[in-house]
Amino acid sequence: VQLVESGGGVVQTGGSLRLSCAASERTFGSYSMGWFRQAPGKERELVAAIKWAGVSTYYVDSVKGRFTISRDTAQNAVVYLQMNSLKPEDTAVYYCAADSTPYRWRARSDDFDSWGQGTQVTVSS
Repeated sequence: VQLVESGGGVVQTGGSLRLSCAASERTFGSYSMGWFRQAPGKERELVAAIKWAGVSTYYVDSVKGRFTISRDTAQNAVVYLQMNSLKPEDTAVYYCAADSTPYRWRARSDDFDSWGQGTQVTVSS
C-alpha cells in the first residue's frame, strides 16, 4: 500500500491542523489505519487508529478529546487526523500507516506494516 500524507505545518499553541493520508489501493477499505508520531529523541508512538469499517477508534491518552481520526467512507481512500488544541508536546513527524492484513482490528503498533513518508507538525509556544 502506498500512502501519502499532507497537511502538516507550523501552528501556535491552541491551534488546529488537519492531516490527510491518501492510499493507492482499491482494497484500502479492508485495512485498519493509524497515525503515528515521532518526536526527536523519542520512540515512535501510535497516536490514533481507526477500524477498517470505520466504526471503532483508538486514541493514546495524551490526545483524547483533542484529536479525531476519520476515514472517507464514500471512497475509503483517505484517512484524516483532525488535531485541535495543539500543544508544543505534539510537535513531531506524523506518519500514516496501514495494517495490511484485511479485516483485522487490534490497534496494536506492530500490526501496522505500510508507511507514508511523514509530515512535520510543529507547535510553537
